[in-house]
Amino acid sequence: MSEGQIYPCIVQFTIEVYPKSLLIYSSPPPGSDQELKSRIIQLGQASAQLYENCVILPSISNVDDKTIEEDVASLSVADSATTLPEAGTLSKNALKKELKNQQREEERRRKEEEMAAAASSNGHESLAAVDDDMDPTQYFDNRIKALGALKAAGINPYPQEFNEVMPVKEYVDKYSYLNSRERLENVQVSLAGRIMNKRASSSKLFFYDLHGDGAKVQLMIDARISDFSEAEFTKIRGVKRGDIVVVDGFPGKSRRGELSMFPKSFTVVSHCLRMMPYVLKDQETRYRQRDLDLILSPGVRHNFETRAMIIVYVRRFLGNLDFLEVETPMMNMFAGGAAARPFETYHNDLKMRLNMRIAPELHLKRLVVGGFNRVYEIGKQFRNEGIDLTHNPEFTTVEFYMAFADYKSLIEITEQMLSGKNGQGADRRRIDMIEELEKMSGLDIPKDLASDEANKYLAEACTKFEIKCAPPLTTARLLDKLVGHFLEETCVNPTFIMNHPKIMSPLAKSHRSEPGLTERFELFVNKHERQRFADQLKDRQSGDDEAMDLDESFLTALEHGLPPTAGWGMGIDRLAMLLTDSQNIKEVILFPLMKPQDV
Repeated sequence: MSEGQIYPCIVQFTIEVYPKSLLIYSSPPPGSDQELKSRIIQLGQASAQLYENCVILPSISNVDDKTIEEDVASLSVADSATTLPEAGTLSKNALKKELKNQQREEERRRKEEEMAAAASSNGHESLAAVDDDMDPTQYFDNRIKALGALKAAGINPYPQEFNEVMPVKEYVDKYSYLNSRERLENVQVSLAGRIMNKRASSSKLFFYDLHGDGAKVQLMIDARISDFSEAEFTKIRGVKRGDIVVVDGFPGKSRRGELSMFPKSFTVVSHCLRMMPYVLKDQETRYRQRDLDLILSPGVRHNFETRAMIIVYVRRFLGNLDFLEVETPMMNMFAGGAAARPFETYHNDLKMRLNMRIAPELHLKRLVVGGFNRVYEIGKQFRNEGIDLTHNPEFTTVEFYMAFADYKSLIEITEQMLSGKNGQGADRRRIDMIEELEKMSGLDIPKDLASDEANKYLAEACTKFEIKCAPPLTTARLLDKLVGHFLEETCVNPTFIMNHPKIMSPLAKSHRSEPGLTERFELFVNKHERQRFADQLKDRQSGDDEAMDLDESFLTALEHGLPPTAGWGMGIDRLAMLLTDSQNIKEVILFPLMKPQDV
């Protein structure tokens, strides 16, 4: 075989034996003329684009027919997006012509996909440009008119009949293994989601990004290979950003390797009437329009999925410890169980003032009296207090009570719960509140904290350290401010602040060996309280609206006998902040309370 015969021999032989594969020898033999070298190099480049199974071998020196046959036989034939005629159905010249035509068509599609991808990376392409330049009011009016036109034509703009859909996330997980340009044309899949990006390569080829279930997939619509009529294709092209659609088609990947769906049917089931922005920069707008925030900011979804998983985990954890979940009233005559100002409401039929609950503690303890030794509740609490980075008037807690246990048991349960949730445990300090406060501040706090002397001493200490405390200046409030200033700021890693004074913990059990103290602790992480465990009428009479009312029904229940009981409470919102690394409680509350915009 002469050198000039090698090129056509390789092409013809490999095509006849393996119609979807090609064997290329990349280096011409020594002494080849420049034309032969160029032809072989061009063949290699073109074939690498045209054939799924193109094998390039290093040299064709000393090649004969037997060598070529052995090399071709070693090919592992893969299916290809390019379908070549079977050997023997065309003449050699016709076969070459068919190859060139398919090569040109493939090259054209490749360039169109690259142009579309470039348009996507450079911003928003012409399909959305007209809408983007339109006034939002005009856009809304146009959308309303378009819906009216559909109804006038007897078309239901909100169809309800469609195939069962596969979640987009499941689709991505199931078909991500596909190779570039691989298409499963015999597989039928239905997807539903929101159109979030539109870009065109030409008037006959364009792409949509379909978002759903926290995932994204590309819709690749090509008029040349689809079964859509001209009218259907024009209708699909008119879909707007934000429209919700159901599409039926087959899975595959583009030449660039992006997972796609190739639709065979396309139905808009809900129309986005408002102009969809591309991003929400204003933080308050994000909180006020959480629905839009979730659409435009995929990362926000993670916060609330994490929050939901926390609640599921807590329920499972407590259930495994044989705790019973219960529900207690959210409206009560008395707001007890915590020191906080309640929200008030009024029952018209009973003609009585009621308070929204600030804590479920009293009812849960009454259930322990009734024989439920392990009870818990996950629910909303309402406190008429300030709003800041860690406080919202409406928030969620989990609180449980456990008979025949003490606060040492609770510390162990707390460590097990939180270590199990985050998979690791940091070193946990345990500090005595009064002892550590005196050490950090240099104060010598009077032992009798119920005395006027102690109140005066603590008030002067707050003045000295420029710590603000809103009136009334009760001893409990002054102590709480000092602890917040000196101790809480040091609690970056998990820290148990223990043995609170009785004046701060009226419902907690007295300490077994330290008079004036209680067996109570609070867990702080990253300077924020995560759990609170466990003045009164005197403080309320002195003007402290946050002091608890005297609930006679609760006292009557205790007179029937409350077994030794340990109580535990945790803010779900603050734990969600910790596990999502959020600095604002509004980031983990779906619809936080906001001041009206016109105020």
